[in-house]
Amino acid sequence: MKRLFEVNSWKIVENELHKEDFRLAESMTSLGNGHMGMRGNFEESYSGDFHRGSYVAGVWFPDKTRVGWWKNGYPEYFGKVINSTNFIGIRVLVDGEEIDLFKNDVREYYRELDMQHGVLTRTFTVTHGEKETDVKVVRFLSVTDKELAAIQYTVTPKNYDGEITFIPYLDGDIRNEDSNYDEDFWTEISKEATEYHASLVMKTKDNPFGTPTFQVATSMKVEVGGEVVSVEATSKNEYVENKVVVKASQGKAVNLVKYVAVTTDRDYLTNELTNKGKEVLERSSEKGFEQLLNEHSNGWLKRWEMADIEISGDDEAQQGIRFNLFQLFSTYYGEDARLNIGPKGFTGEKYGGATYWDTEAYAIPLYLSTASPEVARNLCVYRHNQLDGAYHNAKQQGLKGALYPMVTFTGVECHNEWEITFEEIHRNGAIAYAVYNYVNYTGDKNYLHEYGIDVLTGISRFWADRVHYNKKKDQYMMHGVTGPNEYENNVNNNWYTNLIATWTLRYTLEVIEALKANGHGDRVEGLAINSEETSKWQDIINKMYFPYDEELDVYVQHDTFLDKELMTVDELGVENRPINQKWSWDRILRSCFIKQADVLQGLYFLNHEFSMEEKRKNFEFYEPMTVHESSLSPCIHSILAAELGMEEKAYEMYNRTARLDLDNYNNDTEDGLHITSMTGAWLSIVQGFAGMRSANEELSFAPFIPKAWDRYSFKIVYRDHMITIEVNKDEVTLTQEGPALSMKLYGKEVTLLQNGKLTVPVEVRH
Repeated sequence: MKRLFEVNSWKIVENELHKEDFRLAESMTSLGNGHMGMRGNFEESYSGDFHRGSYVAGVWFPDKTRVGWWKNGYPEYFGKVINSTNFIGIRVLVDGEEIDLFKNDVREYYRELDMQHGVLTRTFTVTHGEKETDVKVVRFLSVTDKELAAIQYTVTPKNYDGEITFIPYLDGDIRNEDSNYDEDFWTEISKEATEYHASLVMKTKDNPFGTPTFQVATSMKVEVGGEVVSVEATSKNEYVENKVVVKASQGKAVNLVKYVAVTTDRDYLTNELTNKGKEVLERSSEKGFEQLLNEHSNGWLKRWEMADIEISGDDEAQQGIRFNLFQLFSTYYGEDARLNIGPKGFTGEKYGGATYWDTEAYAIPLYLSTASPEVARNLCVYRHNQLDGAYHNAKQQGLKGALYPMVTFTGVECHNEWEITFEEIHRNGAIAYAVYNYVNYTGDKNYLHEYGIDVLTGISRFWADRVHYNKKKDQYMMHGVTGPNEYENNVNNNWYTNLIATWTLRYTLEVIEALKANGHGDRVEGLAINSEETSKWQDIINKMYFPYDEELDVYVQHDTFLDKELMTVDELGVENRPINQKWSWDRILRSCFIKQADVLQGLYFLNHEFSMEEKRKNFEFYEPMTVHESSLSPCIHSILAAELGMEEKAYEMYNRTARLDLDNYNNDTEDGLHITSMTGAWLSIVQGFAGMRSANEELSFAPFIPKAWDRYSFKIVYRDHMITIEVNKDEVTLTQEGPALSMKLYGKEVTLLQNGKLTVPVEVRH
């Protein structure tokens, strides 16, 4: 655990320059607006260790890495987000001496990420000999004009008169840190540099895999306040700059505003890119920096009005949930149905920036409740649009049906580890579950005949072909899989995988019958679903094998899990943690230690289908062996612990998920933030502490309040209702905008009247 930033309910504040933890600080101060994003890099030069990172949504490259080239069925490439043009750069010289915060004497350093308004600000005093210079830098990526970034760089000489030289630039000569052999993914198409303007158009290089190439145009317009001595525009290969020299007087500020437009051929014709960028710059310049900042800030305030969770009495918890929501909404807010949510968002290159099952399992529930229904619908349609790729993936294994990828940009699998790519097939169930979750929550049954049945049928056909029938036991099984616990590979009969496969078949059969009953039988016929096939599915449902131990009365994670030397995490010495950084992979695989919820993932997803006693016994057996070294782990345990009345454990796991990056729990945040797992903080509060459930189209709550808190409140969108839930030490109050709503509160039927309010005492969970 390492905390660089002070606790503040709305801000991330750094009061000293952490040169030894610079990458960690860069991750923490990342910005994004859905269209693009970046790590918290400095505008001016920094000669110390750092990770330059600017990324554009939907722009990626097929890396030539082929770890498994000798095994049939391996993907041809590893898809990855690629680092793009550095557009924030501004070299700054004081009477010819460059500002470099790694080399210079720096005092009164302050960096602030204002999450309420989406603004990154730095102030510091730098010395060159006897000269002292105050600097203030304000930066934002607009949420009201997605192709716009704006920077205001202000310099004030404290004790001298002289010249300040600003060199704003665009640099396309960029590499990914995780690339092979210092690989260059970009080639220059065109560039232009004139006084106060410049543009640079870069294109991803051709590749041998037939995947799309992308063109990205980056344009800048510069405005300078002060007496300009000279302006010079220059360019070189993959680089353009302006050099502006300004007279500076003691105590008087001079500033530069740099407007940047980033346009791509995902949205425009290639011959339009630069002109479209100039249009962004001209309308931005007409408004000016302050008006743009005000519009952007108001955009963030509207988001917070809908999604904020307020906590009284625990500033660390308050900061944690807001940081998580801020970074999630900076990554994805649903405006572009072609996009999805990468595990690192715009904050780093680890995991390739692609789409994982995290979206369906963890992100969709949050967006269902905190945004318009179109956002979650778009996430579901995204998978429907990639159904052909899922069929391709299954075919690669010689199987029927559709296998959704573990990692993808297009629907085609692009991960290069066998145990992940073609063994961790449980992700298929998460895609099916998302269809159920969306339809169940929103009531949008049209989605089933428009899109959902196609996806469900493809996945069900895969499961039916992937299982095998054991004649001796008269049961269906699945061998050679990896469950959510990635610290065990190539196991037989992972309980969760068998469960989610069976549930998918069952749900698909229910949807088929519903479509026939509601006049959409033609969709079933169009997919050539016949009675022979559905009978096979039903037989699998009836005869699926589930590992279970009678003596322990728990579901067994897989066939041989209980053959291991079972021990709890408490028996591990501190010197062994985290095991993924201290142990060999062989030792991890042979141990009983669990990376993240596995059996418990099934109890979370299908919560309404298991008794409280089943949940308790399995939680008490598996959680003590769980090292929580996946960022996706703490929230599931927090939610189940809360349901079981284990309030201290629920609160411990909430803090771990909410402050995972803020406190660098897993010692890996310097690589980037854990974006998709940031949904866990919201899930832990809303589904955990507040006990929200929506199974079988029935909304219910069973709130408690952690001992450390005085009060908490949040809003959810549920169908045509906007509901505010407020919980204090004594009472639960529900207020809504919308028609009358029948629901459950602490297991009892209640009615929330039209635009009404309901208050009841807090009940203790057992």
